[in-house]
Amino acid sequence: MTAEDLQTSVPLEPTNAPGRAEIPVEGRAGADAVSGANEFISWGARSDVGLVRGHNEDSFLLRAPLFVVSDGMGGHAAGEIASSVAVETIGERAPGTADDVLLGAAVEAANLAVIRGAEEGIGKPGMGCTATAALIEKNKMAVAHVGDSRIYVLRHGTLVRVTHDHSYVEELVDSGQITADEARTHPSRSIITRALGSDPDMYADHFSLEVNNGDRIILCSDGLSSMISDSELEAVAVSSATPQQAADNLVAAALTAGGSDNVTVVVVDVLNDGLADAARRRLLHRAAGVSGVIAAVLAVVILVSFAFIRGEWYLGVNNGTVAIYRGIQGDILGIPLNELVGTSAVSITDLPASVQDQLEAGIRVQNEQAALDTINSYRDQIYEEQEKAAQLAQEVSSEEGAEAPDQTDSGQTDGGE
Repeated sequence: MTAEDLQTSVPLEPTNAPGRAEIPVEGRAGADAVSGANEFISWGARSDVGLVRGHNEDSFLLRAPLFVVSDGMGGHAAGEIASSVAVETIGERAPGTADDVLLGAAVEAANLAVIRGAEEGIGKPGMGCTATAALIEKNKMAVAHVGDSRIYVLRHGTLVRVTHDHSYVEELVDSGQITADEARTHPSRSIITRALGSDPDMYADHFSLEVNNGDRIILCSDGLSSMISDSELEAVAVSSATPQQAADNLVAAALTAGGSDNVTVVVVDVLNDGLADAARRRLLHRAAGVSGVIAAVLAVVILVSFAFIRGEWYLGVNNGTVAIYRGIQGDILGIPLNELVGTSAVSITDLPASVQDQLEAGIRVQNEQAALDTINSYRDQIYEEQEKAAQLAQEVSSEEGAEAPDQTDSGQTDGGE
């Protein structure tokens, strides 16, 4: 499937859910849910107005492999327009590959489009929005980001936030003044330090990272991240079987926690990062051309290995005695890589334990003469130890004889009494 096929496999228009018209709180049940899949990724999304607000200012875009979440600001009939303009512009300007520089440029173009829209009477002056975009191409994900909408990656059951909020409370967290949990309920949590729609010179954070089979990517507005902790988000994401179930369950968790804001969640699962397919194609492509080379290399390796083995010598153990071997210890497919060249009368039990261990593993020597010299040195050491032991025994015996009592003198003394 080509990039063009992916772009035309889902609707091209941005989704603003439940819609741009005013939606009462009880309209939550009609919130949008969208899912899809191809051979590389599968995805699901849900957006909900929440339990407090009367309309939904969030927008999201599903144009695989491009995914965008935008949280509007500016009040009724403005925030939702800003977010809709943003995702539409990003969709039009986004690159066809996972190029984070170009994706960042698309977000910056969306900023100018929101500003221009307000100037031309589309929406209202002062409207703005966040924008968080991800473009997934096999094992690479490009990210561009402005504001406090987030991207998380769930890998092997562990959730990691990969974006950094542009908000006042995030600066407090970074400086150590408050914790991440305190930031969720801080009175100034709604203050955004960077957003689309106000500064023509605004720039987007952008970067790329590697994704792998089994990774789950979560894009969300702060209606999720401000209502539940990252640990709860992780637990819900891990326990949800499909991307759509994950999006539904995460939105439900935010509503259960109070639903004080619009909440939008897009979940993408990486099914095939392309690494295995690419490796298989490279292998098949090379196999035909290198088979002869491999055979030649194997022949050379065998010859060199044989010459190397024939040139190696080591001392080992044969029937409890030190023996000389040519080659190396071990075998290949039952074929020994060594041959016994000579034996000796040196018993390994007469040698120190450390030397015995070395002999069991094989003591490498330069040649046969060096092996003989080493055996002779063992023999000399054993002889010296035996001589020392005999001498020590003789000295002990002499000392014991000198200390024995004189029985004859003792008897004579007793008789005299």
